[in-house]
Amino acid sequence: MAIVKLNNGQNEASSFEIFDEDGKAGEMIFAINESDLTVYHTEVEQEKEGMGYAKMLLDSMVDYVRKNNLMVIPMCPYVHLQFRRHESMYQDIWKKVNEE
Repeated sequence: MAIVKLNNGQNEASSFEIFDEDGKAGEMIFAINESDLTVYHTEVEQEKEGMGYAKMLLDSMVDYVRKNNLMVIPMCPYVHLQFRRHESMYQDIWKKVNEE
C-alpha cells in the first residue's frame, strides 16, 4: 500500500512524495506562486514504474489544487500529457500558458 505525503519545502522545492513498504518511491516537484501551482517534474523509481504511482501523485496534486483554489501550470511532461489526454477532467484547474 502506497501513501502520498505533501512536503511543503522551506529551503527546498515543494513536492508530493509517494512511499511504499520499501520507502520513498517517487515524487512530484512543484512551486506555488500566488494562485498558480507549477508542476516541474514527476519521477517514480524505475523498479516501481507501471504500479500507478505517478497517477497517485497526480491525483493528490489535483485534490490539493482544488481544495486550495489554485490553477495548475503543467511544465512537467507527464502532467501536461495527462491534462491533454483528459482535458475535461482538468479544465477547471488547467492554466494554459503559451499553448499553440
